Amino acid sequence: MALSKKIDPWLKTNNDTGFGTNASSYGGRFINRDGTFNIRKEGLPFLDRYSIFHHMLTLPRWKFACILVLVYLIFNFIFALIYLLIGIDQLQGVIGATSWAKFKEAYFFSTETFTTVGYGRVNPVGDGANFVASIEAMTGFLSFALATGLMYGRFARPRAYLVFSDLALISPYKDGQALMFRFASYKDKHTLTDVEIRVNVGLQIQSDGPAEYRYYELQLERSKVENLSMNWTVVHPLDEKSPLRGLTWEDMKTADVELYVLIRGFDDVYSNQVLQRTSYTYHEIKFNGKFIPMYKESDDGKTTILELHKLNEYREV
Repeated sequence: MALSKKIDPWLKTNNDTGFGTNASSYGGRFINRDGTFNIRKEGLPFLDRYSIFHHMLTLPRWKFACILVLVYLIFNFIFALIYLLIGIDQLQGVIGATSWAKFKEAYFFSTETFTTVGYGRVNPVGDGANFVASIEAMTGFLSFALATGLMYGRFARPRAYLVFSDLALISPYKDGQALMFRFASYKDKHTLTDVEIRVNVGLQIQSDGPAEYRYYELQLERSKVENLSMNWTVVHPLDEKSPLRGLTWEDMKTADVELYVLIRGFDDVYSNQVLQRTSYTYHEIKFNGKFIPMYKESDDGKTTILELHKLNEYREV
């Protein structure tokens, strides 16, 4: 069911969000809380759609490290089998007598060749072993160059390092109400400057024809700050210019309300522009709450302490 009233028709819609209006074609939220788009692409082969580079840059650290170690082990396992297949006699200096001992000799010779260490006790003497060793040495050079590039890309990739409150609150504001959420930069020394924020809202509206989504850019109390050294509570007054004015939580549920948040700023550490997205659906909007302060003065009175663990704390009003 879509919302059929309460949205003033004279409010200007935002047609530049990049999202369509066909309500029957969408499932779930448009943007995930981590800023990724909630969309799956089909119609082309998987390898054409899949980006290995992006996947390796965005993997968690422990998964990235496990993949590097696993690839290293697999490569050397394969080359060790190849040396055994062409004949262990083509490797001079092998002293193992059992099959397992010979495999270990071939495996560790492979690791020495792959990493170009070359200790020297075992060395190839046959044409087949020399050819395989030359291919493996080139494979090792290329793989380590690739791994180094990926590690540097992960290390140097500009990120905003922002953390958002779990909920957006409908709070008292001046003589009325306002929609509020807050965020903060959680990395030491990563202070954003010239920070800008845009917040759009999508609502499912039932007019004369089929239900469709309409998008509005929300007017904010402040849409830009020069420095984000502390937290920022984003405030959208629910006045006559707001498409959310007068809506109850049930109305927001009916309209499938979702807020789209986009933040841009300049990071001094990276000397580059960074951005971060997130969203709030009607499930994550709470009425009659007010955030509590999340900073205090240090005991010696010389420093302001930003208490990040209080980012989500609020009180009922």
